Amino acid sequence: MVPLIDCMFLLLVFFIYSMLSMVLHRGIKVDLPQARTAPVHKEDYLSIAVTRDGEISLDQALVTLEELRNQLRQRKVVQPDLKVFIGGDREARYEQVIQVMDLVRQVGISQVALETKWKETPEKI
Repeated sequence: MVPLIDCMFLLLVFFIYSMLSMVLHRGIKVDLPQARTAPVHKEDYLSIAVTRDGEISLDQALVTLEELRNQLRQRKVVQPDLKVFIGGDREARYEQVIQVMDLVRQVGISQVALETKWKETPEKI
C-alpha cells in the first residue's frame, strides 16, 4: 500500500509542476525583476507591460496612456471585478510604472499586482 501512495504522490507533484509551467502569459516580453515570494495566479486578468523604452502595451497591443485609460474603463464596465497585472521591465523608469499603476486605480480597478518572475537561488538578507 505504501508504494502505491508514493507513486500517486509523485504523479500528483508531476502534474502540479507541469500545470504551473504552462501558465498563460498574454503580455509582451519584458525583463521582469525577480522575487522569491512571487505567487503564481491563473485567473483571467489583463496584462499591462511597460518596456525599457517607455512603451506601454495592453495584452500585447501598444497603447498610449489615454488609450489605456479608455480601454480599461470599457473593460471595467463589462467585468467589474477586473484584475490587472503590471509588468515593468527591470530597466523601465520607475516613475512610468507607478504612473500606469495610478491610472489603473483611477479607473476604479482595485485588484492590481506587479508582475515578477520567480527567483530560484536563495540569498541571505
